[in-house]
Order: sequence, then C-alpha cells, then structure tokens
Amino acid sequence: MIYTVTLNPSIDYVVKVEDFRLGTVNRVNTDYKYPGGKGINVSRVLKNMGIKSKALGFIGGFTGAYIKKYLEAEGIETDFITVKGDTRINIKLKADEETEINGAGPDITEENINVLFEKISKLTSNDYLVLAGNIQKSLSRDIYSKIQEKCISNDVKVVVDTTGESLIVTLKYHPFLIKPNKEELEEIFGVEMNTQEEIILYAKKLRDMGAQNVIISMAGEGALLICKNGVYHGSVPKGVVKNSVGAGDSLIAGFIASYSQNLDIEKAFKMGIASGSATAFSLDLCKREDVEKLLDQVKINKI
Repeated sequence: MIYTVTLNPSIDYVVKVEDFRLGTVNRVNTDYKYPGGKGINVSRVLKNMGIKSKALGFIGGFTGAYIKKYLEAEGIETDFITVKGDTRINIKLKADEETEINGAGPDITEENINVLFEKISKLTSNDYLVLAGNIQKSLSRDIYSKIQEKCISNDVKVVVDTTGESLIVTLKYHPFLIKPNKEELEEIFGVEMNTQEEIILYAKKLRDMGAQNVIISMAGEGALLICKNGVYHGSVPKGVVKNSVGAGDSLIAGFIASYSQNLDIEKAFKMGIASGSATAFSLDLCKREDVEKLLDQVKINKI
C-alpha cells in the first residue's frame, strides 16, 4: 500500500480576475477550489493512474471536512487526524500577474503527532510512505526524520520531498527516494551549478549522505536519476506549459505507481517524467491517458 502524509493540507481557492486593481472591488471571472498539499497531490495522481493510496495528515474544522469529503468522493482512502483549528485556505489569484496568499494552518500538538506515529508504526516492508511538503511552524524541522525512525524496523520504503535542512536530516535514515530540483540542490550546498556535470557531482553527494535514489528535476532540461545502477538522464516531452503546480508531485506519483508494480527503476523514472510533464501541460493534475500519450517522447539515457 502507498501512504501519503500531508502535514499542512489546504483548500486551494483559485480565482481569475481580469484587470485586477488594488483598493477597489474586483469581480471574479472564474473560480474553483480543490484540496491542496503535496502529499494529497500524490494521492490524487495515483488515483488517476489506477493505483490505490491512503492519505494521512492533519485536518480541522469545516475546511478539513471539505478536503476529506472531496478526496473520498474521488475514491481516495483517507485516515486523517482531526485537530483543533481550521485547515488553511490558500488563495491563488490569477490576473496580469499571479499572486498567492497562503494560510498558516492550525497548530499541531504532541498528542496529534503521537497518533500519527502510531499509525505509521503499523506499516510494513510492503508499504511506501510519501512525506511531502513544507513543515508548519508548530512542528520541529526534523519531524520527517522522526517519522522515518518509526519506519526503520519495518523496512518501509520512504519517499521524502521537502527542502533544506528538513531534507538533510532525513538522509541518515536512507530514504528510498528524494527529489530536489536544481535550485533546491544549489541551496542545499550553497553552490551555483552551471553544468550537468556539477549537478551530478552534488546529487551523488546526497547519495553518499544516505539517500538510496535521487532525482534532480531541471525543468526544460529534463531530469537526472542517480541510483546504485548509475546515472541516467531523462528528456522531457515537447508541449506548452500551462501549470507548474503539482508537476513535481506528479513525477513522484508516476515513479511510485510504476516502481511499485514492476520494480524497474528506469521504467519508473520514465513514467515519472511523463507524469510530471502531463501535469505541466494541463490545467489540473495529470490523467493516465495524458501520461501514456507522452511516454514515447521521454528518452532515458545512461550517462
């Protein structure tokens, strides 16, 4: 089973306004709302690919109830922990320029965390656990590594998608997969990287620090996979980018969807790139048929 953890989910409220002006009343042309959060995105894409998952995390209030109802209506299993306070709302304003206003989210108590730990401690070596997204201020920066600790004895395959110190502290527990992009890799090591060789050098350092598999996404330049079998480059399909939100989450979902079925890391890498691209070329998260149309365009080469 694949489990996703979203510590600070949201309702993403997307509004489109023409000729937006500050200080006046603006009328919305179109709007829609959907559950947000990187782990939730992974679960939604997995569902679109025909793969079951269970969404974990913390929700509260009427906004949390909306997220739970929305996901379950899509056929996604949930096992959220209810907390005091309301799940946050993020406003995505699409006008001449895009503006985001992100809520902070409710405080998470030690009791809430212990309930999550208890759920995770029951996972087995047949399970995958996706830890994705930033960590809210009420939680310690090393919360992902504390969650990983609960998985060691059961040999759960843990995927970590976060940045900075929150990522670095997880490496000692040998996550199955991490996926920083080029900019995040530069931030981790405090170095500007201008060539593919430099990116590979520092990605290998992440493996040396403990990660089993490392994917570095590089936008139009494709992606790199660094694993025990070597280094692979994957090209990206041609298309018009309409949406960058959720592309990285879709890459992870596509990778796990494939790997969990056939244990072939090259095929999983190819599926991941096609899934990320399909979301980038869509207005919403990718569908299986969109991914399959792009698969032949993704070329994987061993470096």
